[in-house]
Amino acid sequence: MATIARFGAVGCAMVTPFDRDGALDPDGAVTLARWLCEHGTDFLVVTGTTGEAPVLSDAEKADLWRVVASAVTVPVLAGTSTADTAHSVDLTRSAVAAGVAGILAVTPYYSRPSQAGIEAHMRAVAAAAEGLPVLLYDIPVRTGRKVAPDVILRLASDGIITGVKDATANPSGTAALLAEAPAGFEIYSGNDADTLPLLAIGAVGTISVESHWAGEEVAEMVNAFAKGDVEHARQLNARLVPSHRFQSSDEAPNPVPAKAMLRTLGLPGGRCRLPLGPDPEGIEDMARAVFSRLRG
Repeated sequence: MATIARFGAVGCAMVTPFDRDGALDPDGAVTLARWLCEHGTDFLVVTGTTGEAPVLSDAEKADLWRVVASAVTVPVLAGTSTADTAHSVDLTRSAVAAGVAGILAVTPYYSRPSQAGIEAHMRAVAAAAEGLPVLLYDIPVRTGRKVAPDVILRLASDGIITGVKDATANPSGTAALLAEAPAGFEIYSGNDADTLPLLAIGAVGTISVESHWAGEEVAEMVNAFAKGDVEHARQLNARLVPSHRFQSSDEAPNPVPAKAMLRTLGLPGGRCRLPLGPDPEGIEDMARAVFSRLRG
């Protein structure tokens, strides 16, 4: 396993800013991307779950990839995978043309494909990526399917994927996967609450939601652990627990809380498109309380 992360240790799963009318705000995306890069973020993931990918048109996605990749010097990964493999292939080609540095490919959702279907989907997306690194995004709570370890290991050994964004909430399973993975294979935490446990078993970093407002603290925690200062990493993780709890719930699923936090900080974000939302009452007050406790 690599000791130095390919893209960096802290990635931000960036929200997609909308204006007051709910239209895409490309200028806001540029402003937010640059701000994130100045506050602890090593790389950006655009049009992922937190970026509300399912409610963006193909043209909106292409615009986002182009403007964000052009605006920052850090790597930009594009979430291009959908429930439809052919559509995912087209989006991946569009992302390559937009100048992104890598692809995030989520397990096809809703259809609950077989493991053979998942593997074929990933191979098709990787072929369209034209040599760009591909991270598999394993998040069974949203997709309805956990990717089998033998499928991940085969894709890794064949050079189809370079690693996994792991949102399986199963550190012991991830440890077993890493024990058999080829050299250079990378695990990124896909749940902020699981970042420290996954670092302990060999993850190289995190693709984080709370890095929108706590990027410097997340970076400090990851760096402290890498330097062997486990106690300081634990202290920082404890300080981040309210952020872990705030970022998603049944009443306010991700990225509703993240956008509320951005509004309180005066940063671009707007509100989520339906079917997410409407915002629960008091969400911005909760955001202020979480941020105040973090920096208090």
